[in-house]
Amino acid sequence: MPAQRLNWGCGERPAEGWVNSDLRPLPGVDLCCDIRQGLAVASGTFDVVVSIHALQMLAYDELVDALSELRRVIRAGGVLRLALPNLEAAIAAFERGDHRYFCIPDEDEATIGGKLIAQVLWYGSSRTLFTEDFALDRLNRAGFVDTVRCAFRTTATGDPSVVALDDRERETLFLEATAP
Repeated sequence: MPAQRLNWGCGERPAEGWVNSDLRPLPGVDLCCDIRQGLAVASGTFDVVVSIHALQMLAYDELVDALSELRRVIRAGGVLRLALPNLEAAIAAFERGDHRYFCIPDEDEATIGGKLIAQVLWYGSSRTLFTEDFALDRLNRAGFVDTVRCAFRTTATGDPSVVALDDRERETLFLEATAP
Protein backbone atom coordinates (compact mmCIF):
# COMPACT_ATOMS: atom_id res chain seq x y z
CA MET A 1 0.00 0.00 0.00
CA PRO A 2 1.46 3.41 -0.93
CA ALA A 3 2.28 5.81 1.87
CA GLN A 4 -0.51 8.14 2.88
CA ARG A 5 0.88 11.68 2.53
CA LEU A 6 -0.65 14.99 3.57
CA ASN A 7 0.35 18.31 2.00
CA TRP A 8 -0.92 20.62 4.77
CA GLY A 9 -1.42 24.26 3.83
CA CYS A 10 -0.97 23.59 0.12
CA GLY A 11 -2.59 26.84 -1.01
CA GLU A 12 -2.56 27.16 -4.77
CA ARG A 13 0.06 24.40 -5.11
CA PRO A 14 -1.66 21.03 -4.62
CA ALA A 15 0.56 18.05 -5.33
CA GLU A 16 -0.41 14.96 -7.28
CA GLY A 17 -0.37 11.80 -5.17
CA TRP A 18 -0.88 13.71 -1.92
CA VAL A 19 -3.94 14.55 0.16
CA ASN A 20 -3.92 18.32 -0.25
CA SER A 21 -5.28 20.38 2.62
CA ASP A 22 -5.92 24.09 2.91
CA LEU A 23 -8.14 26.55 4.69
CA ARG A 24 -9.57 27.71 1.35
CA PRO A 25 -11.59 25.56 -1.09
CA LEU A 26 -9.12 25.95 -3.95
CA PRO A 27 -8.80 23.68 -7.01
CA GLY A 28 -7.05 20.45 -6.04
CA VAL A 29 -7.74 20.80 -2.30
CA ASP A 30 -9.03 17.47 -0.96
CA LEU A 31 -9.39 18.44 2.69
CA CYS A 32 -10.69 21.96 3.24
CA CYS A 33 -10.61 22.81 6.93
CA ASP A 34 -9.04 25.03 9.57
CA ILE A 35 -6.43 23.17 11.58
CA ARG A 36 -7.39 25.29 14.58
CA GLN A 37 -10.72 23.40 14.59
CA GLY A 38 -9.04 20.08 13.82
CA LEU A 39 -8.42 18.07 10.70
CA ALA A 40 -11.37 15.91 9.65
CA VAL A 41 -9.37 12.67 9.50
CA ALA A 42 -8.78 9.82 11.91
CA SER A 43 -5.76 9.75 14.17
CA GLY A 44 -2.75 8.05 12.63
CA THR A 45 -4.01 8.43 9.06
CA PHE A 46 -0.78 9.69 7.47
CA ASP A 47 2.74 8.33 7.17
CA VAL A 48 4.12 11.70 6.08
CA VAL A 49 2.91 15.26 6.53
CA VAL A 50 4.66 18.09 4.73
CA SER A 51 3.95 21.78 5.18
CA ILE A 52 5.66 24.31 2.93
CA HIS A 53 5.51 27.89 4.21
CA ALA A 54 2.13 27.59 5.94
CA LEU A 55 2.76 27.38 9.71
CA GLN A 56 3.93 31.01 9.88
CA MET A 57 0.40 32.11 8.97
CA LEU A 58 -0.78 31.06 12.43
CA ALA A 59 -0.45 33.22 15.54
CA TYR A 60 2.25 32.49 18.10
CA ASP A 61 -0.23 31.09 20.62
CA GLU A 62 -1.77 28.72 18.01
CA LEU A 63 1.45 26.95 17.01
CA VAL A 64 1.68 24.17 19.59
CA ASP A 65 -2.00 23.23 19.20
CA ALA A 66 -1.68 23.15 15.40
CA LEU A 67 1.48 21.05 15.58
CA SER A 68 -0.23 18.74 18.09
CA GLU A 69 -3.08 18.27 15.61
CA LEU A 70 -0.58 17.39 12.88
CA ARG A 71 1.06 14.92 15.28
CA ARG A 72 -2.37 13.38 15.96
CA VAL A 73 -2.96 12.57 12.29
CA ILE A 74 0.52 11.07 11.77
CA ARG A 75 0.94 7.38 12.55
CA ALA A 76 3.50 6.41 15.22
CA GLY A 77 6.92 6.64 13.59
CA GLY A 78 5.61 8.88 10.81
CA VAL A 79 7.28 12.15 9.89
CA LEU A 80 6.39 15.82 9.74
CA ARG A 81 8.53 18.01 7.47
CA LEU A 82 8.21 21.76 7.87
CA ALA A 83 9.53 24.43 5.55
CA LEU A 84 9.53 27.77 7.36
CA PRO A 85 10.81 31.25 6.56
CA ASN A 86 14.34 31.41 7.97
CA LEU A 87 14.53 34.55 10.12
CA GLU A 88 18.21 33.97 10.96
CA ALA A 89 19.22 33.81 7.29
CA ALA A 90 17.22 36.96 6.52
CA ILE A 91 18.87 38.86 9.38
CA ALA A 92 22.32 37.67 8.26
CA ALA A 93 21.61 38.89 4.71
CA PHE A 94 20.42 42.23 6.10
CA GLU A 95 23.57 42.57 8.20
CA ARG A 96 25.73 41.77 5.14
CA GLY A 97 23.80 44.30 3.08
CA ASP A 98 22.93 41.55 0.58
CA HIS A 99 19.99 42.97 -1.40
CA ARG A 100 20.07 39.94 -3.75
CA TYR A 101 19.13 37.54 -0.95
CA PHE A 102 15.64 38.99 -0.72
CA CYS A 103 12.81 38.01 -3.09
CA ILE A 104 11.29 41.47 -2.85
CA PRO A 105 11.49 43.57 -6.03
CA ASP A 106 12.94 47.07 -5.79
CA GLU A 107 9.66 48.57 -6.94
CA ASP A 108 8.06 47.17 -3.75
CA GLU A 109 10.95 47.94 -1.38
CA ALA A 110 14.21 49.57 -2.42
CA THR A 111 15.89 49.65 1.00
CA ILE A 112 17.49 46.62 2.58
CA GLY A 113 15.43 47.19 5.73
CA GLY A 114 12.23 47.31 3.69
CA LYS A 115 13.19 44.11 1.91
CA LEU A 116 13.89 42.37 5.24
CA ILE A 117 10.54 43.40 6.71
CA ALA A 118 8.51 42.60 3.57
CA GLN A 119 10.14 39.19 3.21
CA VAL A 120 9.95 37.97 6.81
CA LEU A 121 6.34 39.14 7.05
CA TRP A 122 5.68 38.17 3.43
CA TYR A 123 3.69 41.31 2.74
CA GLY A 124 1.70 40.79 5.94
CA SER A 125 0.63 37.15 5.60
CA SER A 126 3.13 35.81 8.16
CA ARG A 127 1.99 36.12 11.75
CA THR A 128 4.89 34.24 13.38
CA LEU A 129 8.62 34.36 12.67
CA PHE A 130 10.90 31.33 13.09
CA THR A 131 14.42 30.61 14.22
CA GLU A 132 15.68 27.05 14.36
CA ASP A 133 15.68 26.79 18.15
CA PHE A 134 12.20 28.30 18.45
CA ALA A 135 10.71 25.97 15.83
CA LEU A 136 12.36 22.89 17.34
CA ASP A 137 11.02 23.90 20.76
CA ARG A 138 7.45 24.20 19.38
CA LEU A 139 7.77 20.72 17.82
CA ASN A 140 9.00 19.26 21.10
CA ARG A 141 6.19 20.96 23.05
CA ALA A 142 3.70 19.43 20.60
CA GLY A 143 5.01 15.97 21.46
CA PHE A 144 7.25 15.24 18.48
CA VAL A 145 10.53 13.41 18.97
CA ASP A 146 13.78 13.25 17.01
CA THR A 147 13.41 16.82 15.81
CA VAL A 148 16.20 17.79 13.40
CA ARG A 149 17.18 20.45 10.92
CA CYS A 150 17.62 19.19 7.37
CA ALA A 151 19.00 20.69 4.20
CA PHE A 152 16.98 21.43 1.09
CA ARG A 153 15.89 18.16 -0.57
CA THR A 154 17.66 16.14 2.13
CA THR A 155 15.82 14.02 4.66
CA ALA A 156 16.78 12.12 7.78
CA THR A 157 14.10 9.53 6.96
CA GLY A 158 15.47 7.88 3.83
CA ASP A 159 12.04 8.37 2.20
CA PRO A 160 12.49 10.58 -0.89
CA SER A 161 8.78 11.50 -0.93
CA VAL A 162 9.38 13.61 2.20
CA VAL A 163 11.37 16.18 0.21
CA ALA A 164 9.30 16.10 -2.99
CA LEU A 165 7.57 19.38 -2.19
CA ASP A 166 10.66 21.35 -1.09
CA ASP A 167 11.11 24.74 -2.69
CA ARG A 168 12.49 28.20 -1.91
CA GLU A 169 15.86 26.81 -0.78
CA ARG A 170 17.56 30.15 -0.15
CA GLU A 171 15.06 31.53 2.34
CA THR A 172 13.81 28.37 4.03
CA LEU A 173 14.49 26.52 7.25
CA PHE A 174 13.70 22.79 6.79
CA LEU A 175 12.89 20.70 9.88
CA GLU A 176 11.73 17.15 10.44
CA ALA A 177 10.15 15.53 13.46
CA THR A 178 8.82 12.10 14.25
CA ALA A 179 5.47 11.23 15.82
CA PRO A 180 6.05 8.94 18.81
